[in-house]
Amino acid sequence: MNKIKLSSQNMSNLRFKAVEEAFKKKAVPSQTPAQITSEYYGKYVFGKEQMTKYLSKETLKALLGVIDKGETLNRDLASHVAAGMKMWAIEKGATHYTHWFQPLTGGTAEKHDSFIEYSGAPGTCVIEEFSGKLLAQQEPDASSFPSGGIRNTFEARGYTAWDPSSPAFIVDDTLCIPTVFISYTGEALDYKTPLLKSLNALDKAATDVCRYFDPSVKKVYAFLGWEQEYFLVDEGLYATRPDLMLTGRTLMGHESAKNQQLEDHYFGSIPTRVQAYMKDVEFEGYKYGIPLKTRHNEVAPNQFELAPIYGEMNLSVDQNLLMMSLMKKIARRHGFRLLLHEKPFAGVNGSGKHNNWSLGTDTGVGLLTPGKTAEENLQFITFVVNVLSAVYKNNALLKAAIMTAPNAHRLGANEAPPAIISIFLGTQISSVLDKLESSTSEEAIVMDAKKGMRLGIATIPEVLLDNTDRNRTSPFAFTGNRFEFRAVGSSANCATSLIALNSILAAQLKEFKHTVDSKMAAGASKDKAIFAVLKEYIKESKAIRFDGNGYGDEWKKEAAQRGLDCETSVPVIYDAYTKPETINMFESVGVLSERELHARNEVKWETYTKKIQIEARVLGDLTMNHIIPVATKYQSALLDNVYKMFQVCGQEKATKLSVHNTSIIEEISERISIMKTKVDEMIEARKVANKIENERAKAIEYHDKVLPYFAEIRYQVDELEMIIDDELWTLPKYRELLFVR
Repeated sequence: MNKIKLSSQNMSNLRFKAVEEAFKKKAVPSQTPAQITSEYYGKYVFGKEQMTKYLSKETLKALLGVIDKGETLNRDLASHVAAGMKMWAIEKGATHYTHWFQPLTGGTAEKHDSFIEYSGAPGTCVIEEFSGKLLAQQEPDASSFPSGGIRNTFEARGYTAWDPSSPAFIVDDTLCIPTVFISYTGEALDYKTPLLKSLNALDKAATDVCRYFDPSVKKVYAFLGWEQEYFLVDEGLYATRPDLMLTGRTLMGHESAKNQQLEDHYFGSIPTRVQAYMKDVEFEGYKYGIPLKTRHNEVAPNQFELAPIYGEMNLSVDQNLLMMSLMKKIARRHGFRLLLHEKPFAGVNGSGKHNNWSLGTDTGVGLLTPGKTAEENLQFITFVVNVLSAVYKNNALLKAAIMTAPNAHRLGANEAPPAIISIFLGTQISSVLDKLESSTSEEAIVMDAKKGMRLGIATIPEVLLDNTDRNRTSPFAFTGNRFEFRAVGSSANCATSLIALNSILAAQLKEFKHTVDSKMAAGASKDKAIFAVLKEYIKESKAIRFDGNGYGDEWKKEAAQRGLDCETSVPVIYDAYTKPETINMFESVGVLSERELHARNEVKWETYTKKIQIEARVLGDLTMNHIIPVATKYQSALLDNVYKMFQVCGQEKATKLSVHNTSIIEEISERISIMKTKVDEMIEARKVANKIENERAKAIEYHDKVLPYFAEIRYQVDELEMIIDDELWTLPKYRELLFVR
């Protein structure tokens, strides 16, 4: 009992001490050197500049053929590359190497090995060695990573294989080699393998369609520009919030009187400590060749964003994963903790990772960029309409691709897009499609150039209006030369959604070409065939187009009437991955097999269950061991006060004077009783769910029977926070977490 009493008292003292320390903290001096960015940009990446220096001309030419043209990588080439890579890495201070891969945990994984080997018999001198075999392939233990049943615990063998298209890099003393991760029987156990397959499928399908318009096109590239939102909280305050430490979000906490309602944080002056942090993040990012371009305050207090220039998709995905890791490390250096959870604080904006997705050819043409001629615009409209059709047919799958337990808290709340997939096109493109749908001949498609708008102020130049406005409520919006997938969660691996997006468009373009070719074979001209198919697609995909307010309840009703997927249960949403039409689609483009899809869903259900399970345990622990003891202690103080009032003032006067305290005493008793009952019921519901062996059924049980208790318990806790003595409250409050910098 003495230990518990001391613990409760110490926790309260820790809160105030942490707040005091946070107020005193000054910005850590930035480590960014006073030199031009281009002088150190990419210094820790084995890119083309380093390859030119450390590889022979023949090796470099062969390797670039592998990277740029998809030529076969043989072991001799790997050996030559490994020799040059080792020399460069050792000169940079590397002593170890690792295959850096992306398991189904959603993060990255690495096992470090040193370069040393015996130079002769065991016990003799050592030398640094790194062969082509070690570069090209390794065998990590596959049994401890989630596989959805593809690998049993006793079947541990799995392989990582070098991805030459994503350059190696050095972190601290370790050479990191981006790789795929597959099972002994060949199934993908990661996100990179299907991403690369989806890029190949999209390249082939899109190139075939491009040749209707330009026969010289040899390759189509997919590009990604991610926008990473995040929160920073003071490290001392973070340490006194067990829910933040263990789940990444606050499971309780009353809203601050002031949060984001004044809209004064968005694009505001960046706080000094945060600015120093951002400078170091950019400095580290540039050293790894990550072209960070933008930094700013986001909408919620203590929320920020950074974003790079566009890049080739596979490389950009790797860079985002590396950047998230670097951001976490650098935050500690500045006395912060980085929060990438999609909804760390209730009542304010959550964090997303907007995936700006575009396509371009090796001839320099942007396939999602309006052209200047009817022919160019026909190609543009062809790809836009095929995207519409692909998203319409697979809107449930795209929702499943971005849905997680954390993201479910964010979507549809505080400026986040709703959990219903729709596409915003803007009035101009929508009018072009409507005109094309109703036309009786292949009329010229003309996109208006950007219109000029004069503001009537002599010192302000002419402002060019884009072809589209912006719609913050749209989960999938066209923004001028790309589509912005805004529903992706901040902690997600970008590849999760992009695998689905690339695959559905590849399948759609294959279908489009087959249909157009069939009409041409029947005697139609190329243009007539293309127009006829586009008109069909425009009509059938009209339900996915929505330019209005996605936050309104009216849209939910309308979306259901349109036949769009409106499911809200996360475990049930995942069913979209294993529908027969989805399996056929993925297999038709060679990205994922039926077995791999079922396995990935098993992982998704299991992960969902574990996240809710952990949160339930933390919530129950905090309620019983922090909140109720504090509430009881305050209640006892009030009871003591009432008792003494009756002794001093007499019954009649004391009854009148103690009404307020008596009311609080009763309220505390009622709320404690409700909390205790709900925690006990939640524990019993968890026990029932834990006995279910089927992962899907267990996840649904956690969603339906365990998760609802969170809001009920939190409500009681948050109400107590408003009436209990502030000095007794052990957990840092929102006003402290969100505003101390």
